[in-house]
Amino acid sequence: MKKGYKCIMAIVNDGFSELAMETAKACGAKGGTILNARGTASKDAEKFFNVTIQPEKEIIIILAKNDIVDGILKGLYSAVGTATEAQGIAFVLPVDEVIGLKA
Repeated sequence: MKKGYKCIMAIVNDGFSELAMETAKACGAKGGTILNARGTASKDAEKFFNVTIQPEKEIIIILAKNDIVDGILKGLYSAVGTATEAQGIAFVLPVDEVIGLKA
């Protein structure tokens, strides 16, 4: 079983997952999975952050080698981060082992 991978999770407004995935691929990702989702932020959060929260979201899941994770995150922040219309956030989860991937 392979080691040395991390899971990048990005959540963007509906319609921005393709841009997020194109950006991740340009930064070295091989591919990913896109899921439809619905956000549940409160009106207080909208006021606090001074943003309108779009409830329809898309989640991008990317399994990437450790050495390219930082580059992917920086690319996602530039292309679909909170300062963009996509209002995206991203985070990384540890991965202990992976099967089914080709080198």
